[in-house]
Amino acid sequence: MASARLRWRLLRDMDEWLTWPMVLLSLVWLGIVVWELVTGTSALLETIGTTIWIIFIIEFAVRFALAPAKLPFLRSNWLTIIALAVPALRILRAFRVVRVARGLRGLRLVRIVGTANRSMTALQATLARRGFGYVAGLTAAVIGLGAAGMLNFEHAREIENGFTSYGHALWWTGMLIASIGSDFWPQTTEGRMLTMLLSLYGLAVFGYITATLASFFVGRDAEESTGPIAGNSDLKRLIKEVRELRLELAAQSKPERQAKDGG
Repeated sequence: MASARLRWRLLRDMDEWLTWPMVLLSLVWLGIVVWELVTGTSALLETIGTTIWIIFIIEFAVRFALAPAKLPFLRSNWLTIIALAVPALRILRAFRVVRVARGLRGLRLVRIVGTANRSMTALQATLARRGFGYVAGLTAAVIGLGAAGMLNFEHAREIENGFTSYGHALWWTGMLIASIGSDFWPQTTEGRMLTMLLSLYGLAVFGYITATLASFFVGRDAEESTGPIAGNSDLKRLIKEVRELRLELAAQSKPERQAKDGG
């Protein structure tokens, strides 16, 4: 038990120490993935991306070594494990070990989802207490990454009436998240799966924004003394009046009880 508590303490301390470095690396990783999906890769991006990927693996390995419960840790980080495994195919391709995997477009989708998951974790570590800021930052990351993926899967070079530029895909993805949509619908399997994930996220974030706006306007109405909803000041005044009434009733009933006791 003492060893387990020590491990959890070390794991918590390590997470606190590495919060900002891992956030910065996650944002750089997000930018690299978007750039590669839109314009392709280069030797410099390959080197930077591989370095960051190795750092991610070391960080995950250390966290796994410190975790007292190994199996629950793996279950809660299964998406991270897949996202870390996908970039390894680049190294294996150099040795032509997985030649068949070169044509698996689905690996790009896994990489996109894994990158979105890491971005979400990074934003959660910094903006968890600022709910709306966290959702806004995550939505921007999802739209930017989703647009890059849609351009890669549904480019006009390969798909009829497909996306002609990143700006075109960015506009379409923004409309999809906002539940507005457009005349174009994806034709590839990967594009359809990514569209479904983006639509689900759009529904979730739309519900959150609706609840946030409703809470904001309800709060504004509560601040108005003539509003239809009782505000915080009205409730405090009501509580004060009830408390004073209880004290007054107690003061009136005390002489009656004393008279009965004396009689």
